Amino acid sequence: MKNIKYMILPVLLLITGSLIAQQTPAPKQTTPITIVGATAHIGNGEVIENSLIILEDGKIRTITDANTTKMPYRGTIIEAQGKHVYPGFIAPNSTLGLVEIDAVTQSDDEDELGEMLPHVRSIIAYNAESQVVESMRPNGVLIGQITPRGGRISGTSSVVQFDAWNWEDAVLKENDGVHVNWPSSVRRGRWWEGEEPGIKPNNKYEEEVLKLKDFFKNSKAYLAGPRDRTNLPFEAMDPVFSGKSKIYIHADGEKEIVDIINFKKENDLKNVVLVGAYNGYKVADELKKNNIPVLIGRVHSTPNLEDQDYDLPYKMAKLLNDKGVLVGLETSGQMERMNSRNLPFYAGTVVAFGANKEDALKMITSNTAKILGVDDTLGTLEVGKDATVFISEGDALDMRTNKVTKAFIQGRDISLESHQTELGKRYSDKYTQ
Repeated sequence: MKNIKYMILPVLLLITGSLIAQQTPAPKQTTPITIVGATAHIGNGEVIENSLIILEDGKIRTITDANTTKMPYRGTIIEAQGKHVYPGFIAPNSTLGLVEIDAVTQSDDEDELGEMLPHVRSIIAYNAESQVVESMRPNGVLIGQITPRGGRISGTSSVVQFDAWNWEDAVLKENDGVHVNWPSSVRRGRWWEGEEPGIKPNNKYEEEVLKLKDFFKNSKAYLAGPRDRTNLPFEAMDPVFSGKSKIYIHADGEKEIVDIINFKKENDLKNVVLVGAYNGYKVADELKKNNIPVLIGRVHSTPNLEDQDYDLPYKMAKLLNDKGVLVGLETSGQMERMNSRNLPFYAGTVVAFGANKEDALKMITSNTAKILGVDDTLGTLEVGKDATVFISEGDALDMRTNKVTKAFIQGRDISLESHQTELGKRYSDKYTQ
């Protein structure tokens, strides 16, 4: 009897999973698509009020003002007067596809044992059929940077598109950068150790920074030597030192950010990106001077300290942008995978607190594409770039009007259905009965 019970459970799980599986990925584009009349938000600050866009062979072949051209329409015609078209939004520093259910250990692949893990590749753990991943698309979030967590050096991220059978189909840029969690100079009192609550100095800060510096020093020495024995962590640092890949350093404190700037200089690191950067606005001039872009922490947050402006997280991106720092928005934090669908509305909040609307749009399109090193194919509506675009009935940065009617990834007409949209329809029908 007990054996029968254990046999039935996996079968039920299999049946349930098949009922709520992800939508089938769209086939390759075979017919040109012409989008006519939409307001095109290019993603670089420009807007075309009455646009003509032609997508062909997965690329943007034409984008122009429909008022000034007599170019013939081709293939499938989409009349989009009164609507808006955007480049696909990009969610950086995300664990989408690495964790499905937080409480189920077997579905959690965001972290590995160890401290210095630059050789750990998040992409091979990415689940392209995640139900959480498919729920991004109805809001226009079509691209993500899949990032590991944990340790001092978490591992290597990769950039993917959100309509694929597996990680091999999904990947757009493999191993784009290594992620480092910089030590914190402060910590909170540990009640389980009998310490008083509140923020205290981290007495081991210098020691922890020294360990990180030693790892970089030893990596350089190994890479410059004969390499008689393979050391995978040291090997993985080669693209970082050569500048072929980015190094994303996660930190929030002012002291930590200043130390990171000095660390960049000491190690001659060419492609440093600051992630989080809660106090980055205090040293914005130095970030600009040292050509360090920022992926700013979640906009929909409360201030860290009681004496800070209530709206500091809302206006932080504008403060950095006004100083000339290249800024992108990221969504990490509590329930980050589910909240990633709100990325466009974080940009909308940045607008509500002073930023220009097209500047805020750049923070989830072209700026982020530049930071991740994929701006040659993504981030803007320009001829030759991937046809990764979507059409919304209204302003995509406003949750009241962001109603995506069509979305394309590399020209493929993707499904906008998800488990959530199916439930939405089900319960809408309930109240009509």
